[in-house]
Amino acid sequence: MDVLDLSRLQFASTAIFHFLFVVLTLGLAPVVAFFQTRWAISGAEVHERLTRYWGQLYVVNYAMGIVVGLAMEFQFGLHWSGLMTFAGDVFGAPLATETLVAFFLESTFLGLWIFGWGRLNRWVHTTLIWLVVLTAYLSAYWVMVANGFLQDPVGHVVENGVARIDDLGALLTNPQAVGALLHIVPVCLLTGSVVMVGICSWHFLRGTPDVDFFRRSLRVAVVVGAVAAVFAVGNGFAQFGHLTEGKELALGGSAAERAQFQAEMEALHGPGDWTPPTWISFAWPLMEISGTLYMLLFLGLLLFLIKNAFDRARPAWLRRFWHRFHVWTLPWPFVVVACGWLLREVGRQPWVVYGELTTADAVSSHSAATVLTSLLVFGALFATLAVLDWWLIARLARRGPHDLLLGSDGSGGADREPVLVGRS
Repeated sequence: MDVLDLSRLQFASTAIFHFLFVVLTLGLAPVVAFFQTRWAISGAEVHERLTRYWGQLYVVNYAMGIVVGLAMEFQFGLHWSGLMTFAGDVFGAPLATETLVAFFLESTFLGLWIFGWGRLNRWVHTTLIWLVVLTAYLSAYWVMVANGFLQDPVGHVVENGVARIDDLGALLTNPQAVGALLHIVPVCLLTGSVVMVGICSWHFLRGTPDVDFFRRSLRVAVVVGAVAAVFAVGNGFAQFGHLTEGKELALGGSAAERAQFQAEMEALHGPGDWTPPTWISFAWPLMEISGTLYMLLFLGLLLFLIKNAFDRARPAWLRRFWHRFHVWTLPWPFVVVACGWLLREVGRQPWVVYGELTTADAVSSHSAATVLTSLLVFGALFATLAVLDWWLIARLARRGPHDLLLGSDGSGGADREPVLVGRS
């Protein structure tokens, strides 16, 4: 593999690892905020435990994602200096804004929420978690603005070989950014719901004594997942249609049709217009089938919920089968998410800024040995973080709503100051 291939492989692995953390973080944050809002209103202990239990899973995943995100930002200057030279003023602006939003505002609000447990007025404390949710989704928006520019470079002019912003409104409302965000948000919520259902199912299989706790969690996860699945599928089809702009022949059709399509695209934009290679052509049907099945699954679970049929589901072996199904398929949404990223990014090749800068011109002039060393070091780091993240989450999830760390006084008990559950 040459420098270009190694640099692409390293960035792909970094981005995918980071996105897997992000998708769960964005999926769990609104649910945690919902539970805390119910706790602030009702003062019920069960809502407090729901907030702390799912909140600590969220915090662990968030912390791991920050580390990988820092490494990904570092790679733009390390391995893609050509991109930053050409489009740094345009591409870097939304990323810099995202850094300010994520690492300053979001982290500050999250820190106040974590360490303000039992010390802040309950409504101030609840407001903080909603601010965390808001800034998290603002971060996602700015990242998609940057990525949307790579997909469809609008709102800029090129002067002396350097791209400059000349229409900020066009950059911020780029359909490639807005459309992708409208798809990614429900995907994140759906992924968080699948994880919650899987964890609840594991506890039901183990005969948990906290049946009411996990039934409450399951009900919220099913409602969120059903709504999110419908929007994820609908917006996914819309986003793919806009992304390809009638180029579906790139993923199917006869050899003659593909050849004609390729010739037409090369005449318009040069070689390599949005034509995913054969090895990634499986991604779209896999996403299509998985999204449709999840939509049907969650709508079916919602029907059971409306009919209050969870407890009456018979026979017992069938109930246990579905619990096992939810546990064993828990990682599947992350596979689908990775395929979505690959389809979106690999399909743009050989362009890094579509139609304006090729990937070969964007890569830094390092030696292959240097990039390979970097790939191995960062790859080992990311793999370790991923394993550690899932181990910690699994350990906390298996423990159940007992000896919760979030909001504890250091000995496993909660700081139960009256200000949180009593009058403000």
